[in-house]
Amino acid sequence: MSTEKQQTFSSTKDLKRTLGKKELMGIAIGQIIGAGIMSMMGVAIAMTGRSANLAFMLSAVFTMCTFFPSIFITSCIRMRGGMYTQFAIFAGDKWAGYYSVVYFITNMSLAMYALSFAEYALALLPTGGSQKVIALIVGTLFFVLNYFGVDLMAKIQNLLVIVLVISLTMFAVFGLPQVDLATYFSNADGMFMTGGISGFLTAVAYLGFATGGATVILGVSAECKNPTKDIPFVIIVSTVSVAILYGLVATTASGVLPVPEVANQPLTLVAAEILPKPLYIFFIVGGAMFALATTLNSQIMSCTKPVMQSCEDGWFPQSLASLSKYKTPWKILVIYYFILVVPILADLNIAQISSIVQILGYLNNLVLTITAMKLPKMFPEAWEKSQFHVPTPVFNTLMIITCAALLVQASFMLKSMTLQLIIFNVAVMAAGFIWAFYRTGTGKAKPTVSYEMA
Repeated sequence: MSTEKQQTFSSTKDLKRTLGKKELMGIAIGQIIGAGIMSMMGVAIAMTGRSANLAFMLSAVFTMCTFFPSIFITSCIRMRGGMYTQFAIFAGDKWAGYYSVVYFITNMSLAMYALSFAEYALALLPTGGSQKVIALIVGTLFFVLNYFGVDLMAKIQNLLVIVLVISLTMFAVFGLPQVDLATYFSNADGMFMTGGISGFLTAVAYLGFATGGATVILGVSAECKNPTKDIPFVIIVSTVSVAILYGLVATTASGVLPVPEVANQPLTLVAAEILPKPLYIFFIVGGAMFALATTLNSQIMSCTKPVMQSCEDGWFPQSLASLSKYKTPWKILVIYYFILVVPILADLNIAQISSIVQILGYLNNLVLTITAMKLPKMFPEAWEKSQFHVPTPVFNTLMIITCAALLVQASFMLKSMTLQLIIFNVAVMAAGFIWAFYRTGTGKAKPTVSYEMA
């Protein structure tokens, strides 16, 4: 290898392995809560009325089913490139090349979090302001902070998450006594399951993005101290804990005021009704704004590593993965910064961005689940030692359940999408495969082994 390449090429092996269970829990909880409560609560209430709390809980059950492959696989091996590595191992090189392209688009959700943050920030500004400008400012701030390394951002993340959980718990504690639980689940006023079973299941599918954030920690596997023990544990505990909190907050959000008043509205409307002014301000900052800040932060921390690995494997120029003195892939951070900025400047709304990234996520996870059935044969020794080892028939049954859950969620999400969004998703997938075959055909793609045994 030439001296020039030694200076420009960086590997996921070069990253610091400093993240423990506490840091991973902060990243996972921060990622889940931001999208679920703050960005999607009002939309979910519009879809299904007071049954939004049940939709959150059922969505969490579906989500946990879709996590089975990740839990089993991460209990056996360290995947330095996160889900990219999983594609490479189980689906094959061309699928990995496809994912290296599609992965960029799925991270358009960065713009959604920045816009949602700005929406809540406007509630504190007496003279108003520009949602677009605030979103760009907060997005820029977190990209700059992430340049200084994962250690700093993990510490900041944990502090933000503590305040976030306190804020949401406060919202539920103050709000639940004002909810008439005796009539809450009654449909006498037509406000429970307002869209029928179809609307309820559409909300469940829509909220899959809200409850599915825990697997973001797969992207920092290369920086974990003990990934095969900590990652599966954190995925399970964070998802279950947040689902319970979601149910309580959703009950307050849909039960204090009439459903038509809170449908498609942010949580600030109900918060202003139930909280004293000082606590309302604390909720806006510590709950709403911190939730979206932690989600934005955790995604920025994790989204660069799969791209680093795809660069190492030749899908993109290897020099793109070069590290700063803080061990951060700064060039990839710059690319993601533009991925955040462009949807904001293009005036895409939160629902549009969510639809784009969700359906791609469901389809990608379906491929990963089907191919993950190879795990017991490909890694027999690691599988035998896994803390989650189950008999092969049970393992296969769980994989089938996962596929069914993904298909149900994807089908209802497709029904709610416009033809233009469907065409865009198909075009993105086609571009991924075209790129994979092109790089393979030119010989530039030379996938490496990016996993390590436990």
